[in-house]
Amino acid sequence: MATRPVRRWRQLAVWLHVVTSVGWMAQALAIFVLLVTSLTTESRAVAVSATSMAELLDGRLLAPLANASAFTGIMLAAATPWGFVRHWWVLVKFAITLVQLHLGIFVLSGALQESASAAAMGASGPAVPLAVGSALMAGAIAFQAWVSVAKPWSTTRWMPVDRRRVSGETVPRWVFVATVVGVVADLAVAAVLGNPAPLVSLTILVTWLVRRRRVAVAAAGATA
Repeated sequence: MATRPVRRWRQLAVWLHVVTSVGWMAQALAIFVLLVTSLTTESRAVAVSATSMAELLDGRLLAPLANASAFTGIMLAAATPWGFVRHWWVLVKFAITLVQLHLGIFVLSGALQESASAAAMGASGPAVPLAVGSALMAGAIAFQAWVSVAKPWSTTRWMPVDRRRVSGETVPRWVFVATVVGVVADLAVAAVLGNPAPLVSLTILVTWLVRRRRVAVAAAGATA
């Protein structure tokens, strides 16, 4: 009975990860449709509106949902038996997420602003590669969803030999509570600012990773 509250909060964190991941994919598809519309329409007003809306969706929805999806995924990996590098399917998802976040933050956002400015001047800007990139982003998220369900491939060479698995229910409840609260807080901040600012999530993530490392070192010392 004592583990039931932990299980409930862990399930809520998993639900948030699924919802934010689906939302991330949906916004990538929406941006793809808007960019294709801006490229194919004969109306300059429609082209400007479409690219401006794509830029708005990126800052207000796609980026915050992407951050929330990545944060919940990393926290669940760090607080459950799956870990980061024990299973190839988790490692592949982690690598894809990092690449997507990098491209979204350092490439997509700036290029969308450039496309919106170009559309206002009657040009297309980098809308073509952006449309392709947004479609690939949605496809990558869909692939990650399949990987999460199928869990293909074997374990990595970093899996402990004895393969002992510590139940996620042995993790302190505050880890999953903080995960849920962090997502809600950062989404609220993004809604107010109009841009993502995942400071709460980053603080929680760093705190848990440091705490997790200290616990692992202490456990290793106790069994030595």
